[in-house]
Amino acid sequence: MPGSTNGSSSTKTMGVLTVGGLVAVTAYTVALGGNGWLWFGWVVLGLITLGMVATRST
Repeated sequence: MPGSTNGSSSTKTMGVLTVGGLVAVTAYTVALGGNGWLWFGWVVLGLITLGMVATRST
């Protein structure tokens, strides 16, 4: 991993947002009950993050 580039910075940011989103969706589900759209949105965000990680490593 040679130094920090703009791509790795944005990938790291997406990772933080994905984990933060998981915490927020889980807290919402525990407090107010499940919402399928929130979980769907989190899955989409996770897939985008995985895609960014995959493209960065190639």
